[in-house]
Amino acid sequence: MKINLGDKVKDTVTGFKGIAIARTIWLHGCARITVQPEGVQKDGKLYETQVFDEPQLIVLTVKKRPEAAWRMRQTLIILRFRQQDTAPD
Repeated sequence: MKINLGDKVKDTVTGFKGIAIARTIWLHGCARITVQPEGVQKDGKLYETQVFDEPQLIVLTVKKRPEAAWRMRQTLIILRFRQQDTAPD
């Protein structure tokens, strides 16, 4: 299952749990997911994030997204990139 940003995930090796907050895709196709643990420390700071290979993670809870808003956002991003590519120099 593909991990989407905002999903609650768990690392199958260490048991580390948290929210998927970033995806990095490396040159040769390796996808890494940055996971932010939920909650805060006693001093009010966030816990440190950890990075895992995507296949090593399982989804615990899927973040619900309003489908229409999600598609509209993706369409706007694509259009913005197309406008940048066709802008005169």
